[in-house]
Amino acid sequence: MASSHTVLMRLVASAYSVAQKAGTIVRRVLAEGDLGIVEKTCATDLQTKADRLAQMSICSSLARKFPKLTIIGEELVVWVDPLDGTKEYTEGLLDNVTVLIGIAYEGKAIAGVINQPYYNYQAGPDAVLGRTIWGVLGLGAFGFQLKEAPAGKHIITTTRSHGSKLVTDCVTAMNPDDVLRVGGAGNKIIQLIEGKASAYVFASPGCKKWDTCAPEVILHAVGGKLTDIHGNALQYNKEVKHMNSAGVLATLRNHNYYASRVPESVKSALVP
Repeated sequence: MASSHTVLMRLVASAYSVAQKAGTIVRRVLAEGDLGIVEKTCATDLQTKADRLAQMSICSSLARKFPKLTIIGEELVVWVDPLDGTKEYTEGLLDNVTVLIGIAYEGKAIAGVINQPYYNYQAGPDAVLGRTIWGVLGLGAFGFQLKEAPAGKHIITTTRSHGSKLVTDCVTAMNPDDVLRVGGAGNKIIQLIEGKASAYVFASPGCKKWDTCAPEVILHAVGGKLTDIHGNALQYNKEVKHMNSAGVLATLRNHNYYASRVPESVKSALVP
């Protein structure tokens, strides 16, 4: 067990370091002006040169240090999103952008790193850009100041670029006082832990495991909860399908309240 913990903390330390390096790559590509944008599946599902270079940097660095990613016969799985919020990145909404590295063991998300390459970017030309948030279950989450949303307010954060009738119906059912439409799953979880939103509601199969693994750990480490729309925990073993086909529901507090308000029509449309 001690050996397992040692390997995990080495892996987290490496993920922290390579996430910061990936954040630097993301900033450099934008500064150079050639984003190299290609469409993956549709006009709202984009990939840039920054995605490709950051992915290569993260994967090659981790592969050199952890060629097998194995602990006592049980597999660790690392879920990487080198640039979460790509569409917003191409449109200059830089505070939406994150680099995500999540670590799962026996199918459960146990450690995660979120780098925000453009944190503090609106503070002026002399501001120091970027921050890295990290967490390990049972240890805690670090790199930010935990804050809760205003009591009695239902502030919903949801997708900016992947809307649908299901998404709208589910958000409306929450009886929100305000709705924040922003990019990036990592960014939305940061809104929860910094008190800007009460719940992240995404009733759509558009989100993937690399979008949720790292953010889930950060949220769970401070007492929050992330599930699918049905309230089921997400699984992160290597055989699992990449798509979160039953959507995402995440909260810092009062998860049962929001889960209870998901319409049956939405649940019927989103099969786990």
